Amino acid sequence: MRFTPAAIALSLALATVSSTGIGQPITYAVDPVSQALVDEGSSVQQTGKLDDAIGLYEAALAVDPGNRSAYIALAQIASAQGLPGKAIRLYREALRLDPNDVAALVGQGEAMVQRGAVEKARRNLVRIEAICTTACTETERLVAAIDEAAAKPVLSAEAVASTPTVAPVTEQP
Repeated sequence: MRFTPAAIALSLALATVSSTGIGQPITYAVDPVSQALVDEGSSVQQTGKLDDAIGLYEAALAVDPGNRSAYIALAQIASAQGLPGKAIRLYREALRLDPNDVAALVGQGEAMVQRGAVEKARRNLVRIEAICTTACTETERLVAAIDEAAAKPVLSAEAVASTPTVAPVTEQP
């Protein structure tokens, strides 16, 4: 009982000190070697050697797993290769590192549209519009992708499947 006032005072002091960093953006310095690998991967990707670029981006992530640009670059390649599920997962990793990364939100939204998850892409659009108070070019890209998906006709399983016709049963004498 005699330590209770001291314990309360100490806990209040610790709570005050620890809460001062909440809400502040976390700055993360990317390892220079990892960034150099990403830059080299980008130049290799522009020449069309996607497999070599993937190797460089993965090496960059091995050096520094917190390199968002490597995740985004790998996701862009996956999306270009027609692998939207893989792209969504890679964009999710980039968003885990920075939930307000507009490039990752747009890329993930485009991959979701490519996969057919237009409603989830619209949720990303709402998040982007909340982050970008001024006009963002990325927003226009995602809106265009969503509009293009909305313009495509939706096929249902009923329209595709043919229903068998049954001939009427007649009684034979």
